Parts: sequence; structure tokens; C-alpha cells
Amino acid sequence: MENLKTMLQGKKGLIVGIANDNSIAYGCARVLRDLGAEFAVTYLNEKADRFVRPLAEELESPIITQMNVENPGELEATFKAIEEKWGKLDFVIHSIAFCPMDDLHGRVTDCSKEGFLQAMSVSCYSLIEMARLAEPLMKDGSSIITMSYYGAQEVIDNDGIMGPVKAALESSVRYLSAELGPVGSRVHAVSPGP
Repeated sequence: MENLKTMLQGKKGLIVGIANDNSIAYGCARVLRDLGAEFAVTYLNEKADRFVRPLAEELESPIITQMNVENPGELEATFKAIEEKWGKLDFVIHSIAFCPMDDLHGRVTDCSKEGFLQAMSVSCYSLIEMARLAEPLMKDGSSIITMSYYGAQEVIDNDGIMGPVKAALESSVRYLSAELGPVGSRVHAVSPGP
């Protein structure tokens, strides 16, 4: 049996969504590092840098970059840095979501247009953008993984518009899978649980 410590040796990836040592993305990063993978880590802004950078350094990430998907050019700059460093990507972990608090905890009926569009942009459309930018770097056997949750399929009290947004994310995963599957890239949505 293959040694677990080297199972992913030589694999290069991008992990988006580490906020602190309790975040799902950080848990994924620890496991991937333990299996031998190397990956770029992003942080949202200067405020987040002081929390994320020490974790990224602990994980020995060779690329640590600011990437707010709402800021023009930051996604492209991240993928450019990856292309220059490795010239390839074996995996992407997309573990980001955002919704303004009033729209998150309010009724879907009362959701603001601005809140809905921001939630869709950050939580769903960013996956589509990352898939587009990753595609030229991904080889046969690569994977894109995003985080969903049960609210995409069932009504969850007090989760406002995020249920419909995660449903759109899961639908996007199906379409991305159909488009990228024939070239050897897999796309998955996982629901890690509450």
C-alpha cells in the first residue's frame, strides 16, 4: 500500500477560505499537507493576513497571496502566481461564502437585491471564475472541490438567502463537471456538516 505521507507528493493546489485554525479550509489544508501536497493559500485582506499567514507558513505554503474575489484582478493575480511558480494545478479547494447579515438572518422574501447579488457573486460565481482560470493549468486527474451545506436542499431556519445560493452553487458544480469531466477534471460539492 502506498505510504500515506507521500500519497499526494508532487501535487500542487490552491486553497481558498482559510480564515483561522477552525475553518474547514484549514482542516483540508492540514490533511493535504500531511499527505505530501503543496498548495497556495489566499487571505481576504490585510486584516485577515495576520490570522492566515501564520497558518500558511506552518503549512509551508510557498505562495501566500491576498485574494478578495470582489476586487478586480486579485483572482487573476493569484492564478498568475501559480502559473509562474508551478505551471500546473492538481486541485482547488473553494471554501468561501458571504452574505450580508440582514439578508442571512432575514426572510428570503425580504432579501435585498444587493445582498442577493453579493452572496451569489462571492459564494457561487467565484467558483465559476476559479474553474475558468484553473482549467488551462489543470491536467488529467485534477479536482475542484467546493463546500456546500444541507440548506441547498432543505429549508434551514435563520439561513436566509444562503440556501438558494448554495443550491445555485450545487447546480453550477453539475454543469462544471459536465464541461470539465471530458478533459479529465472532476468538480465536486461536499457538505462537511454543521
